[in-house]
Amino acid sequence: MNCVVISGTEMHGVTERIKGYLLEELHPEVFTEFTLPRDAPAYCTGCKQCFDVNELRCPHAPQVQPIWQAMRAADLLVFVYPVYCLRAPGQVKALLDHLGVHWFVHRPDPAMFQKRAIILTQSAGAPNGAAQAEVRTSLHWLGVSSVLRLGLPLMEAARWEALSEGRRQRLERQVRALGRRVRSLPPPRRSLRSRLFFGLARMLHRRDLGEMAPGATPSADLQYWLDQGWLR
Repeated sequence: MNCVVISGTEMHGVTERIKGYLLEELHPEVFTEFTLPRDAPAYCTGCKQCFDVNELRCPHAPQVQPIWQAMRAADLLVFVYPVYCLRAPGQVKALLDHLGVHWFVHRPDPAMFQKRAIILTQSAGAPNGAAQAEVRTSLHWLGVSSVLRLGLPLMEAARWEALSEGRRQRLERQVRALGRRVRSLPPPRRSLRSRLFFGLARMLHRRDLGEMAPGATPSADLQYWLDQGWLR
């Protein structure tokens, strides 16, 4: 298994602990980790160079491309992060914003269509669902077919050393169970959601192609779909 981990914090606390338990159960043969915000790109400036030309023209490409290429090469994508104010940390969203160019409606990468992802989060006590939703949405629109989630409300405290031994053991059991489950699953097949999103995007690009004036230059997105042979 080739696994890439994107950790949403540089702190060595609860997130670091649960990430360690998960990796111990997964024991991937190849493992790459990126830690945010240390390895994160700056916030997207909205320059649209990725849409208008290509993603290498992004002013933050030196930070984005190593992460993206590692994601393309991996079998399993793991996003692990703490919940900040009921949502994902800003550094996680900053990374996801730079990957929008690879959503179905723009230039989807077939390498993403049969991957599995894990979203592992922890909060002091608040629900984790909303903090996982934006990462899950991005992964679905990137074409990832299988997304598993586990949210861990700590309830007792926000720091590992302040948790009771019973709570620590419960968290460990939950994370290790997820890791074992993932190890036992067959390779993911392309999901119905992925096929539906792709079909919707193809309809839109076919419409754009039909409305092009004679001799006009296709947009970068439309040219990509033409080059892939997806509009025949």
